[in-house]
Amino acid sequence: MAGAFLLRGAAVKAFWAWLSELDRILRGEATRLADLRDGRLRFSLPGVLIVLLLLAMLAGACTGFYALINHNRPLQTVAAVVKVPALYLLTLLVTFPSLYVFNALVGSRLTVASLFRLFIAALAVNMAVVASLGPIVAFFAINTTSYGFMVLLNVAAYAVSGLLSLIFLMQSLRRINLAMRGIQSTAPGETSAEPHGGGEATQGESNDARMVEPPGPLDRLAVPALGGPVRIVFILWMIVFGLVGAQMSWVLRPFIGAPQSPFEWFRARESNFFEAVWRVATSLFT
Repeated sequence: MAGAFLLRGAAVKAFWAWLSELDRILRGEATRLADLRDGRLRFSLPGVLIVLLLLAMLAGACTGFYALINHNRPLQTVAAVVKVPALYLLTLLVTFPSLYVFNALVGSRLTVASLFRLFIAALAVNMAVVASLGPIVAFFAINTTSYGFMVLLNVAAYAVSGLLSLIFLMQSLRRINLAMRGIQSTAPGETSAEPHGGGEATQGESNDARMVEPPGPLDRLAVPALGGPVRIVFILWMIVFGLVGAQMSWVLRPFIGAPQSPFEWFRARESNFFEAVWRVATSLFT
């Protein structure tokens, strides 16, 4: 009995430690220039992966809540809990090689392991945002019977979370580039270790530096780290990632469960994600 209690206590303590690792990523503490000199984000990879998986399952439960509440289909909710983590893991599997190649083409010195950790951090941001929007999705599932509205609401929630995670990925790559090149940023909280002119900082300057909040993980740095061609390369990759993720969700459908269709784990291949969303949108507003 005492052993089981201690084991449970250790598990809870480990989980809270993993949540604190995610909090460090969300607050930008894991992407400060001073900690990126070797191009590697420092966080517990196994812990963040577990939290990421749990958040994805929570987001899936909120997505499938509509079928449970409105059509009494608990299996559809279970399917969504399984499919949302699968959606992100499969998208990672498909797009990670292209990210590494694109990153190498622009002259980055990041290793595969460092880039993988960065990608996992970006996915953690993605899942934290979409899971935080989950209660809103579940609230509307209780208060509406419109399948079309729920489809568009879920698409909007996942699109917003995906966009924020891609911005996080881009800004983190900029910071890693700056840190590995030894360039100082003029962003708030990212001041140089050496005061300007090589002298000692005055008391006023020291107080001002302490009062400045460190930048968030989505804040742009004042020093340009990505040139025009490099920026274009990464924007192209972000478009590729978005297209793959959207179509992957179409391949794994249904997540919400159309009221006129019986439950099934997967549907036959037809059309594509964008055509389906357009069809739902037009039917909802006409």
